Parts: sequence; structure tokens; C-alpha cells
Amino acid sequence: MKTAKSVSAVGLLVAIGIVFGDIGTSPLYVMKTILLLSDNTRPEFITGVVSCVIWTLTLQTTLKYVLIALRADNKGEGGILALYALIKRNSRKWLYVIAALGASTLIADGIITPAITVTTAIEGLDAINPATPTIPIVITIITLIFIMQRMGTGSIGKFFGPFMLLWFLMLGTLGVMSVHLYPGIFKAFNPWWAIKVLATYPGSLLIVGAVFLCTTGAEALYSDLGHCGRLNISVSWLFVKVMLILNYLGQGAWIIAGGDTAANPFFAIMPHGMLIPGIIMSTGAAIIASQALISGSFTLFSEAIGQNFIPALKIKYPSSQKGQLYIPVINTFLFIGCIVTVLLFGSSSRMEAAYGLSITITMLMTTVLLAFYMHRKGLHWTVSVGFFIVFGIIEGGFFIANMMKFAQGGWYTIAIASVLLAIMMVWYHASALRRKYVEIRNFPDYYGIISDIKADTEISKYASNVVYVSTSAAEDEIESKLIYSIVNKHPKRADHYWIIRFNHVDDPFTLDYTCRPLIPGTLYSVRINMGFRVQPQINVYLRQIVEDLVADGKLDLTSSFPSLRKHGIPGDFKFILIHRRFSPSSNCTGRDRTLLSLYEKIRLLGISPEEALGLDTSTVEVETVPLIINRNPSRRITPLPIN
Repeated sequence: MKTAKSVSAVGLLVAIGIVFGDIGTSPLYVMKTILLLSDNTRPEFITGVVSCVIWTLTLQTTLKYVLIALRADNKGEGGILALYALIKRNSRKWLYVIAALGASTLIADGIITPAITVTTAIEGLDAINPATPTIPIVITIITLIFIMQRMGTGSIGKFFGPFMLLWFLMLGTLGVMSVHLYPGIFKAFNPWWAIKVLATYPGSLLIVGAVFLCTTGAEALYSDLGHCGRLNISVSWLFVKVMLILNYLGQGAWIIAGGDTAANPFFAIMPHGMLIPGIIMSTGAAIIASQALISGSFTLFSEAIGQNFIPALKIKYPSSQKGQLYIPVINTFLFIGCIVTVLLFGSSSRMEAAYGLSITITMLMTTVLLAFYMHRKGLHWTVSVGFFIVFGIIEGGFFIANMMKFAQGGWYTIAIASVLLAIMMVWYHASALRRKYVEIRNFPDYYGIISDIKADTEISKYASNVVYVSTSAAEDEIESKLIYSIVNKHPKRADHYWIIRFNHVDDPFTLDYTCRPLIPGTLYSVRINMGFRVQPQINVYLRQIVEDLVADGKLDLTSSFPSLRKHGIPGDFKFILIHRRFSPSSNCTGRDRTLLSLYEKIRLLGISPEEALGLDTSTVEVETVPLIINRNPSRRITPLPIN
């Protein structure tokens, strides 16, 4: 395959298969939702509604996301957290709240999207048999979708593109077959009809909320930038947009021509003999769209870990395909969320009330970050401010319209997003607070004692190589607890001491290192620069670093034990991780105490420190030490005289 930056037939097909699933299934429910909100089928009203859809796809999806957002790539990666990583260093500090809010609402939207898409597709069976047990079928399909995640999609992913290509061709064909019912529907391309219906229809805000559903997949489109590349997405969008608009035109013409408003226009415009194949295609498209959203959620959580918004989670790689990852605990979380959604709402018409509100917040947050990105790129401030005003007004209108559905279901995704946002904020602030209270020492002051410990044969050798992970910023700084571990707790005599520091950089896939001897032949400082998409694997990285040093003649790794050295056997490695647990004896403010206590509870959701760093547990020792804040107690115990 060609690179993601180049346009190719394969790249276009892949983009159609994995990028446009969400937005490509919106014709299943957009016009149906509008009919549920209004029984008005007059030509001028329906033409205005279709015009709203066309211009929403044009302004929101084409202009903002395809033409502008896709250019805001972080080394080829897209999405709200990749965008935040791109601008956070030289921008306002409070932007982390914007990024976390956008990410949490995007995840909440990802929970309800598979539920509504699959449910709407299966409800097409009602046209054949109204007694069809929709809910059990939907739950079965959703269960199979989530089971499939753990196996990866490498073996079946190659079918997504051809299938979705057929899906979009079917959308366009059905639309073309129906527009003759009312040729005047083509007037919808004139934005005046959209303006007219919004200005004159009494319930226009409700209609705006329903129209917004046609573009909910635009944010996912930006998030998938790294999989396909900007040009492949941009070119394939031209085809996808044409097919979508043709289908909406066909549905609108059918409604104006006197179609049954109680039916779903999407299935109603199908010839009767095509209904079963159409339902099968709809279900397949819903499954592919759901799979893409779930995979996108895994990527989003992986980036959130890299940005220190959530604790480290166990990540698996079910296939060798780029970007293919699987997070078991998140898969379970999303699965439970989808099942609860189906059981709680029961039908797609009720789910539609909950759908759209959270994603409008994500889009608003993306708009804020894009405005800062434009400013950082050197564009005149009037351009970034103008961009923010235009899309802030558009998305603000969508947000207000969707807020009208809050009591009917919008509360559901907002509640989910609020829980996720609270976890992110607590973890982010508590992590910063913990770093603030770590006691730092001047490292060179201890070089002499470390050398003496190495030379002291009275101390039993702990290991040939002792490895510590440090969070200190500079090489001449070290945590007091790390020194305490080497010198005081149990003097650790070794041939070599390794201090590893991770530097998390804003580029997604950066992975390089520097290694500097602090005490020649004894103490080494290693700094690993790691992107937010790279998973820590200390065992692997340190082995590669040591191999480089040995190859350059800068390190003798052979064991110092005579019996082992005689046979050229290398020395062993022992990793020491220091876990600082918040001490109840700390004298701190109520806010700090609450944050650090919650941090300890949230940490239980993640994996152990050794798993988070990709370490072999057989070579790791975790030393738990108290994190004591404000050592000076409020009172001091008084000694009594001894008689």
C-alpha cells in the first residue's frame, strides 16, 4: 500500500470502509426523526429541511472538518487529543480542560452510536413483520460486535471498504430512483430554503437538533486521519457526500409525494423486493460503523493515557495492522453502556432524543482548539477569531437545539461524559499534585556513596544491574526516596546503576533516547523520548540501549562473578519501582486530601506500575513508600521526665 499521504485506489477504498461508517449510516434515522418531531409534509417545509441537511454537510463536515481540521494533523494523526498535543506547549494552560471535555463527550457519543445505528437497521424488519423481536436481535448483534474486538479486524477489515462502497452506491441509487416523485426537491440546494424554514417554522430548534444528526460522524472522520491520510479522506468524501445527498433528496421527494409518515423513509423508498437485502445491507453498515467507532474509542483512550488524563490500562494488539489495538476494560465498559442504552430506551426513536447533545460539545471544543492552532500557525488573529465566531455560532445553535432534548434523553450521554470528565480532571490534577510534593535531591552529592557501595564487598550483591525509573526533570536531580532505596532501606550493591527517565513528547510516534554515564562504568542516565501513541516497554528499550552501548565498546555487560564471567554470561537486571502511596498522616488542605484519596481509588481501575511500564514481573520489585505532605505535624509529642 502507498503511504497514507498519497492518493491511491486502495487508500480511497480503506477510507470509505473505516472513516465514513458513522456519517454514512445517518440516512437511516435523520428524516425519520424529523417526521417524528413534525407532521408537516408541505413541499416548502420538507425542501427546507433537506436544504438544512445539505448545507450542514457542506459547512460543518466539508468546510470545517475536511478542508480545515484535516490539515491540523500531528505527524499525520488527527482527533481532539492529537490536536491538543500539537498546541498545548505554547498555548493557554486551561486548554487541557477543553481537550478533556471534548474527549469525554466524544466517548459518551461512541456509547450510544452503535446502539442507535444497529437498532434502526433491525427496526427495518417491522415493515415485513411488526411482531419482530427487535431488542433481542439488537442485543445479540451488539454482543457479537464486542466479542469480535478482542480478535481484531485484520482478517475481515479488507471487506469493509468494498461493502461500504456498495452501501453508498445503494444510498445514491435509492435516492435517484425516488427523486422523480417530486423533482422540485432539487431546490434544496438553494440555502434560502434552509433559512426560510428556520426563520418561519415555530419548532425550528427541534428541527435543527434532528438535522444535526446528519453530521455527527464528522468528528470521527477527523479522528481517523492517521489511518488513511488527508488526501484519501478528502477525495473519498466527494463521493460519499454525493451519495448521501442523493439519498436525502430521494427521501424528501417521497415524503412530499404523500408517503406514509409513520414509516421510516429510508426503508420506504426501497422497492418491496429489495427490502430484505436492504435491511441486510443496513445491518452490515451499522456493524462496520459500530466497529470503527469502538476502535476509535480504543485509540482515544490510548491517547488519554499518553496525555496523563487517565491511569494506564492494559492494551493488547490483536493484529499487526497499524493502529489496531484492543483495551479489554474499555471494551467491557462500552459493551455495558451499549446494552444499557438499548434496554433503557427500547427503540431508536427514543434513543434519538439522547443522541447528538454530547457530540455538539465535542465539536465546540474542537473549534476552540482549532482556533488556537490557527493562531499558532501564524495566521492573522482575525482569521482564527473569525473561524471561532462562525463555527461557534453554528455549533452553539446545534447545542441549544439539542439541549431541548435534555429531559427526553440528552441527560444520558451528558451523565456518562460528566463521570468520564470527573475521572480525567481528578487524575490530571492529582498527578500534578503528587509531583509537586516529591522531595528532590542534588544527585551529584550521592555519586561518592554509590561508588563506595559498589566497591564494598561486605555488602552482598543485589544484582549485576539495578534499574530505577525516575520522574525528576534533570539529570543532576533525583527523588529522595530513590536515594533512600539505594542507600538506606537495603544498600543495593551492583555493577551498574541505571536511572531511566521518560520524556513524553507531543509527537505521536517519537521513540528515541540519550544515554549519559554519570559515573563512568557505574552509573548511567537514560532519557527515553516517547510519543503519546507509543506504549512503554522498558525491558525491550533498555535491552536495545545496552546492545548499542556494548556494540560501541562503552559497556561491559559480562557478569562480574568469576564463574559466570569465565563463560561470558551477561549480568542480570533487577528493576526497582517506587510507588508513592498517599499517607493519611499528611497535613494538607481538604482539597488536596480529597484529590489524592480519589487518585488512589481511580488508580485501582488501571494496571499495576510494572504492567504499565511493560516489565517482566519476575525481575521487578515494587517498593511502596509513603507520600507525606507537610511533614510538620500540627502538634509535637512532649517527652516526660524519667524518675
